[in-house]
Amino acid sequence: MKFDLDGLTVYFPYERIYLEQYQYMRSLKQTLDAGGHCLLEMPTGTGKTVCLLSLITSYQHAHPNTGKLVYCTRTVPEMNSVMEELGTVLAYRSEELRKEREAMAVISSSAVVGDAMDIESAAGSQLVDNPNHNLNGSNNDAITNGNGDANGSNNEQQHQNRQPRKRKRIYGPKKSQPQNQLGPISHNNGAGGSGVLALCLSSRRNMCVHERVMRESDREAVDAACRSMTAPWALERARKARHNSGQGEGDGGNTASNNGNIETCPYFDGFQSAGEATSMPSGVYNLDELKKWGKSKSWCPYYLTRQAINHASVLVFNYQYMLDPKVAKMVSKELESESIIVFDEAHNIDSVCIEALSVTIHERHLEQATRSLGRLSSEVSRIKASDATRLQAEYQNLVNGLVDQGLLDAPPNEVGLASNILGTDILNEAVPGNIRRAEHFIAFMKKIVEHLKARLRTVAGPRGGVISETPLAFLHRMITTTSLEAKPLKFAYSRLSSLLRTLQVPNLDDYNALTDVADFASLVSTYSEGSPKFAIILEPNGSSIPGASDPVIQLACLDSSLAIAPLFKRFGSVVITSGTLSPIDLYPKLLQFEPCVSESFNMSTFRPCIRPLIITRGSDQLPVSTKFDDRGDMGVVRNFGSMLVELCSSIPDGVVAFFTSYSYMESIISEWDGMGILRQLTKSKLVFIETKDVVETTLALDNYRRACDSGRGAVFLSVARGKVSEGINFDRHYGRAVIMFGVPFQYTLSHILRARLEYLQTHYQIREQDFLNFDALRQASQCVGRVIRSKIDYGLMIFADSRYNRHDKRTKLPKWILQFLGDGQLNLSTDTAIAQVKHFLRIMAQPVDQTALKQVLLTLEEVEVMSPPIVRSFENGGQHAGL
Repeated sequence: MKFDLDGLTVYFPYERIYLEQYQYMRSLKQTLDAGGHCLLEMPTGTGKTVCLLSLITSYQHAHPNTGKLVYCTRTVPEMNSVMEELGTVLAYRSEELRKEREAMAVISSSAVVGDAMDIESAAGSQLVDNPNHNLNGSNNDAITNGNGDANGSNNEQQHQNRQPRKRKRIYGPKKSQPQNQLGPISHNNGAGGSGVLALCLSSRRNMCVHERVMRESDREAVDAACRSMTAPWALERARKARHNSGQGEGDGGNTASNNGNIETCPYFDGFQSAGEATSMPSGVYNLDELKKWGKSKSWCPYYLTRQAINHASVLVFNYQYMLDPKVAKMVSKELESESIIVFDEAHNIDSVCIEALSVTIHERHLEQATRSLGRLSSEVSRIKASDATRLQAEYQNLVNGLVDQGLLDAPPNEVGLASNILGTDILNEAVPGNIRRAEHFIAFMKKIVEHLKARLRTVAGPRGGVISETPLAFLHRMITTTSLEAKPLKFAYSRLSSLLRTLQVPNLDDYNALTDVADFASLVSTYSEGSPKFAIILEPNGSSIPGASDPVIQLACLDSSLAIAPLFKRFGSVVITSGTLSPIDLYPKLLQFEPCVSESFNMSTFRPCIRPLIITRGSDQLPVSTKFDDRGDMGVVRNFGSMLVELCSSIPDGVVAFFTSYSYMESIISEWDGMGILRQLTKSKLVFIETKDVVETTLALDNYRRACDSGRGAVFLSVARGKVSEGINFDRHYGRAVIMFGVPFQYTLSHILRARLEYLQTHYQIREQDFLNFDALRQASQCVGRVIRSKIDYGLMIFADSRYNRHDKRTKLPKWILQFLGDGQLNLSTDTAIAQVKHFLRIMAQPVDQTALKQVLLTLEEVEVMSPPIVRSFENGGQHAGL
C-alpha cells in the first residue's frame, strides 16, 4: 500500500499493515525529522526489517538531500535477507511510480485534447457566422481532415474516433510487477523508480570469484592469495616479467608468467583496465548478484563494490565496518554526515563496541611475535642488500608524517593495516626518529615483546597471581623497565603497517600476533591519560581447559561508548533497534547518548500465539534453579531432565533448550546420561547438541531441521550467548517450544567483568546487580524469541528457574512477552506446566481464523483515517519505553 504518514508518502509493499508497524514507522519518521537518534524495540516476527526499509527509502525519495541508508547486520544470511526485502520494497515503489507517471500522462493528454476541441469549436462558430469564409484561408488547418478536405461532418467524426484511440494507446495492457527484484534493474527508471543503487559489503572470502582462490579453506588463506595477486608490488613484478618474456601488456594476466612464475587475478586486472568505466547500473545487489555481475564483466566484485560505495544509496554490511576502527575507515570516510545508520538486532551493541577496542595476548602469541620479528629482521637485511632505496624512501616518507606518506589513504588494493585509534597529534606529526629506520623499529618491538613475556612469567610463577592495573600504571612500569619512551608507543601500530607495506608482505595473517602486540602498545599509550577507560588484567591461566597453564594479558575496554561515540557525533540519525532491548532505559547510559525517541511496542494479535511459562518447581515440588549453590544438586539435575522428557513427549516437532554455559550443558548432559534420561528422551525425539565448532554446529542444525521435516521430531540442546541463540530462527515446526534452563548471568568471578562493573558504578551510577540482571534477561529474551517469526506462528516460551518468578527479574522481559504472561503462568510446577502446554497446543492446532486475522491488519482506508490521537491512545497503554 501507499499511504501518507505525517506528510510523507510511504511505499509499503504489502496490502495490509499491523498497528505496531504503523507506530514503528511513525517513530522512525519523528527521529529523521528531528535529526536525532532513537532506540526502538519491535516485537519479534512483526516485520521490523520491511518497516525500516520502507520508511527510510521513502524518506530518501521525498528528501533527495538525505544521505545513504547504512544498514548494519550481524551475519551474512541476515545481510542477504535484508537485500531480498529491499528488492521487494523498491520493486513495489517502482511500480507505483510508473502508475503515477501514466496517470499524469493521461491527465496531460486529456488537457491537450480539451484545448484542441476548444479551438475547433471556435472555428466552427466562425463558419456559422461567416458562410462566405475562404476555406483555403488561415483557419483551414484547424478544420481540415487528414486529406485536406474541408468536410465539417467528417472532421467531427474524426475527432470522435481520435480521442478514444489516444486514451487506448496511453493505457495499453497493464504492466505486471517486475519479476527481477535483485541484480541490475533498467526498466521503470531503475530500482525504486529513481535509479537506486543498493550494495552489500563483505570479506574477500564471501565475494571472490577467482576459481583457485575460492578453493582455499579459510579466510586467512583467501586473503593471502588475493593480496599476492592484487598488491601493487605484485602487479609491478608481473608487468616486468611479461615485459621480459616478450608478452604484451594485455597478455598473460590470468596465468603464471613464464619468467618469475608470477600470477595475477584476471578479474582485478579487468577492473583496473576498465578504469572510470567500472560503474554499476541501478539495482539491488546481494552477494550472489554482485559475484554474478562482476564475473560477467570480468571485474573483481570485492574491489568493484568498494569503489561503488560513493554512488550507492543503500549499503548493507556487518557491524564491524562501522564500529571496529581497524576496518571502519575503509567505508566510513565515504559516508556523508546526512547518512542514516541502522543497527538491527542491536541488543548486544555495547558488547560489540567493547570487543572492538579490546586486545587479548596469550603466552603463545608472544612466541609467535618473536618469530615474526625474526622474519622481519631477515627480510630487512635482504632488502638492504638488494634494494636499499626502498627502505630509504620509506624513511623519507616517515619524516613527513603519516598523512603525507599516504598511509591513511592507501590504494584499495594496497597491503597494509588500519590503525585502531589515532589521535590528531599522531596524524599530523612525523614518526619519532628512534623508530623510523626499520632495524631500529624491530629492536623497539623486541623490547616490548620481552617485557610482556617477563610480566607473564611473573604472574605464572609460584608467587604470581592475578594482577589488575590501569594503563598509566602499566605504561610507567614498562618505561621504567625497558627505558623506552612513551611517545613512540603511540605510533607502534602504524609504523608496523608501514614496514609490512614496504617489505611487500602478502600474508598479513602470519603477523597477527605481532600486530596484536603493536595494537596493545598503541592503545595503552593513547589512553593512559585521564580517567582510566581501560583495564589491564594479567592472569596466570586464561585457558578454559582445567589444569592447563596459559598465562594471558588482556587490555579490556570498560567504556562501550568509545567505539560508537564518533558515529553519534558525525551522523545525524543513528537507529538502534531489536526485538529485545528491554530494559531500554539502560542503553543511553551505556552508550552515552540522548535518543530523541525511545519506545517499546506491544504485539497486536488475533490469538494468544505466545505462551510464556515460568516453572519454579519440579514434579516433586523441589525448587529448580541454576544458581551456584543449587546447580550441582542431583535433585535439580533430575528435575530438569524429567521436565525436558515430559515436555518433549507432549510437544510435537522441534524443541530447543538453552543452557547458561557450555560447561554447565556438558556437565548436566553427562549426569542425564548416567540417569538414563537421554535414553528416555530419544524415545520421543532425536537429540542434537551445539558445540564450539562452527562446522559441527551447522551440520547438527541441518540434521535437526531434517528430523523436524520428516515428522520424527528433534530437540536441540544449545547455549545462551552462543551461535544458535543469536542468528538462527526456529520458526513454524522447527521450534514449537524454547526452554531456558536457568538465568544466563555472566561469569561473575571474571576479573574483566568485575572491572567493568566497578567502572559503570563509578562513572554512570549503574548498580552492579542492575547491570547483571539487565544483561542476563536480554540474553534470555533473545533465546526464547527464536520461537516465533510471524503472526500465524505460535510457540511456548518456558523459563525454568525459580528466580524468573521474582518481580525484579520478570519485569525486565520485553513488553511484547509480558503482555502474554498472566498470573496463572507464574510459579508453576512441571505437572501444572504440562497441563497448560497441552491446552495451549490444542487451541493453536485449530485452523487460523482468517476473519480474526484481518482484524489486526489495517487496510489502506483504515490507515488513511487513522489520526494521531487514535495512535496516541494505543501508546498510552504502556507503549512508551520506561513506563
